Parts: sequence; structure tokens; C-alpha cells
Amino acid sequence: MIRISSQQVFSGGINRLQDLNSGLNKTSEQISTGKRVNRPSDDPVAAARILKLDQELGRVETYQRNAQLADNRLKQEESTLGSAIDVIQRVRELTVQAGNGSLSANDRQSLASEMKERLGQLANIANTKDASGEFIFSGFQGNQQAFSQNVSGDWVYQGDEGQRVLEIDDGVTVPISDHGKGIFVDVAAAEPTFFAEAASSNVNGAQISSGAVVDQDAFNAAYASSKIDYVVEVDSSGAYAISSRNGDGPPDPSLPEVGTFVSGEPIVFRGMQFEIFGDAPEAGKPPLNFTLKTAQKQSVFTTVEKLIYGLESIDKSAAGGQQAYDDLIANSLTNLDNAQESIVLKQTELGGRMNAVESTQSFLEDSSVYSNEIRSQLQDVDYAEAISNLSFQSFVLQAAQQSFAQVSRLSLFDRL
Repeated sequence: MIRISSQQVFSGGINRLQDLNSGLNKTSEQISTGKRVNRPSDDPVAAARILKLDQELGRVETYQRNAQLADNRLKQEESTLGSAIDVIQRVRELTVQAGNGSLSANDRQSLASEMKERLGQLANIANTKDASGEFIFSGFQGNQQAFSQNVSGDWVYQGDEGQRVLEIDDGVTVPISDHGKGIFVDVAAAEPTFFAEAASSNVNGAQISSGAVVDQDAFNAAYASSKIDYVVEVDSSGAYAISSRNGDGPPDPSLPEVGTFVSGEPIVFRGMQFEIFGDAPEAGKPPLNFTLKTAQKQSVFTTVEKLIYGLESIDKSAAGGQQAYDDLIANSLTNLDNAQESIVLKQTELGGRMNAVESTQSFLEDSSVYSNEIRSQLQDVDYAEAISNLSFQSFVLQAAQQSFAQVSRLSLFDRL
């Protein structure tokens, strides 16, 4: 005969009620959270797969943010370059007007004045910032203004030649920036040219003009023979001396070339014309120092600066003046066309990058949808089934409670 104590009856009943209540609570939690698996113990196999899918979705979301950032940066750069082309085109139109032989000196001054405005506008475009406040054309030096004016007021590049890249998928990277040197500075020139630069250490802030090549044949001959840069020094006596700074060939016996310095008066040397502004240094002070850098490339800023200089400074009535002016206009038109072509080529490259980003974004979106569907199948609750289970479990729990209440009142003493 099996004996059942009252304690066993109560213990078994309570355990049964606890099991039923636990199941009811689990179903209620599933309905409230919308998830079938709320903890690993609910379904260990499904929980492990859901964890991997969550990790995959996290990876995809990170790449989607990167791809969106890349798309925004590339679109901003493309739009900025489009604005630069518009400015250069306007300068080109002004240059064509400047080539009109019937223009007076005042007309040329008016054209030069608008070119100065356009030059400042172009500088503002080249110094565009992104949403985070970094200059988009400064390479890795995002906090450094891409182009700024030197001592003489000429626009020069201040960034580096770095190119930022962003990973938009496993093993897939895309460049999201381009340095201004490659776009605006390294532009092929129609003829060999030069860039005049003043040393920042010059006393009293002495400056040098942009200058222009006023005798292209003479400059070309000198450039072809040595491809050297030149240094101009002004001493305390008021004399200047021009010597070579470097070169691959033998020393030039004709250098240094010396002369008397007068502030603002043109100096013509080997086809180059320029002016130095400022006072000669005091006795015992270092000489004023300037550099004439020769090259076969010329920044679009220097092209416009030399145009302005020529419009304001070249005397067409002087010997060789008309030829120098005509050469300046012709070379400037070619240089401006080359600058536009440089920018258009970069825009084409940007278009290819944006296409790659767009394709990757589509792939990531498809991957996200697929992973979410699988996770939903594993994790999301079937509300109809869960509500049905909840009703049934509530009914069973209620019946069990009533049954336990009846059984708990039974006693052997009732039968005596």
C-alpha cells in the first residue's frame, strides 16, 4: 500500500502550479516582447544562430554608415569641383575679352578687378569644409586650410598629398578625398613658367609680385639649358643680385646678375618680369630673399594671378609689349583649359567611385534584408499561436488551482 502524506500532496501541487505559472509567464513575456527567444535557455540552438545574425547585422550596419559617409563626401567633392569649373569658365570668358585689341587700359583694369573677385571665389571653393568642419582638399591635414595666401598675397597649397580611404565592405575600400595639389596645382602649363615667392623671414614684410613671362623665347632658352630656380637677394646698399639656386648642369658663369633695387620698379631677367615691394634692409641685417621657381606646371591660382598682373602691368605700347601681352592671353587660355580638364578628369574618377559605393550599398541592403528575415523566423513570436497558448495555459492553471484547493482540504480524519 502506497502512503501519501499531506506534505507530499501540498509539495506536488505547488510544484505543478509553479510549472504552469512559469509557462504562462514565459508566454506572456513572448507576447509583450514580440520575441520567441528571450534568453538562451528558451532555445539554445536558435539563440546561437540569432547571436551570429546580430553580429552580421552589426557589421552590415557599420559598413552602411561608412558607405553613406563615403557617398556624402564624394557628392560634396563633385559638387564643389563643378562650382570650381564654373568660376574658371568665367575667368576664361574674361580672358577672351581681354584679348580684344580695342580695349583701353581702363577696360583691362576692369577685367582685372573682376578676375580678383573670381580668384577669391575660387579660393573659397578650394577651401570647402565637410560636415565635420575639415577641409576636403587638404589631404590628411584636415584641420589645415588647403589654400592660403603667402607673404606676397599669392595663393599657395598648405595641405599634404594624402588621400583618405574608407572601408565599405569586407576588403572593399574607396577613396573619399583628393588633395588640392593634384587638382588645382599640378596643372600642365602651355609653356615653361615660373612662380615668385618671398621668404617669410624678410624684414618689413617685403613682397614680390606674381610677375609674368614677357619674353617666352628667352625664358624657354634659359629653362631648356638648366631647368634651375633662381634666388633674388636685396642687400642694405639697395643692390639686388640674382643667382641660381640649384641645377643639374654646370655653374652659369653669367650669374649672379646684379642691379639697383627700386621698390615697385620692374625687374626683367631672362624673359621674366617681376617687382619687389618694400624697403632694403638696414646695415647689418640679412638681405631680403626671394625665389623664382621654374616649372612646366602651374596652379590655376597662379594662372589667374599672372593674368591679373599682365592686365595691370604689361605696357602694350613698349617694345615687345604687345607680343608679351598676346602670349600671356594665349598661354592663359591654354592653362585655364588644362585646369578645367584636370577637374573634369577628377569628376569622372569620382563618378566611378560613387558607382562603386552605390553598388556596395545595394549589396549591403540586400544582405541586411536577408539576415533580418532569417533572424525574424528564429526570434519573432507567432502572436496567434502565442495568444492561443496563453489562453490554454491560463485555463489549465486556473483548473489546477481549483483542483489543488479541493485536494488540499481532504484529510483521513474526514473518513473516521
